Amino acid sequence: MADKIKSPADLLSMANKAKEAIDLRSGAKEIKVTVHMGTCGIAAGARDVVVAFIGEIADAKLDNVAIHQSGCAGLCEMEPMATVEMADGTLYHYGHLEDRKKIHEIVQNHLVGGAPVAEYLIKSA
Repeated sequence: MADKIKSPADLLSMANKAKEAIDLRSGAKEIKVTVHMGTCGIAAGARDVVVAFIGEIADAKLDNVAIHQSGCAGLCEMEPMATVEMADGTLYHYGHLEDRKKIHEIVQNHLVGGAPVAEYLIKSA
């Protein structure tokens, strides 16, 4: 175990972190972020994308966002990718998320600020 428990406060801190991680992945939230974790997504770095979204959402202290994982979205050339679903059902598909800076911008501009990051959106045909 990486964290050493030295006091009851350490144990409480670990329990709170675990609860935050569980809350991030469960319950009905206003915004849902789905990271596509098919074979092509994983090969392109989707595991790092999930970790980055979790960290950025936690850092922004967003309690209205849930993060999920799914299989392949069928756009292998756009991986790693994620879909943001707003409360009204509007979907935003982001691609080529191999850079954590992009995820930071999506969280800050879209999830916090309400403005999708057009530069990283997958364009519809």
